[in-house]
Amino acid sequence: MSQFCTFLLQEEYFGVPVEQVQEVIRHQEMTRVPLVPEAVRGLINLRGQIVMAVDLRRLLGMPERPASQLPINIVVRTDDGAVSFLVDEIGDVIDVDGNGIEPPETVRGRAREMIRGIYRLDGQLMRWLDISATCRVGEGE
Repeated sequence: MSQFCTFLLQEEYFGVPVEQVQEVIRHQEMTRVPLVPEAVRGLINLRGQIVMAVDLRRLLGMPERPASQLPINIVVRTDDGAVSFLVDEIGDVIDVDGNGIEPPETVRGRAREMIRGIYRLDGQLMRWLDISATCRVGEGE
């Protein structure tokens, strides 16, 4: 059994392993950085720690978030330090049986590189976002 921190992006349900989540925080002011990939929205100051903020909507090729909707930061731990994923809405922490995870065969486009598996929930699918692969794609646009 694994636990996932879940979130929404344009009404699609995603999850990341809870042990890789450092914290979830409300919208933070970002400092823009020139000459970075489009998905990198800027840098945030997290109690003195400078953290790159990656907009998952942009990274996954989804429409822009409405200006009236501020993103939520899910700060995850990577081998290279903390990274903030900008998401629309935070969900619950859920328990997932490892036997119920299916390969992402129906996922197309650049999301295919970032989705590690699909888990069927009541009435919806949770896409397991591979944090390491997502950070690689975000850096290499």
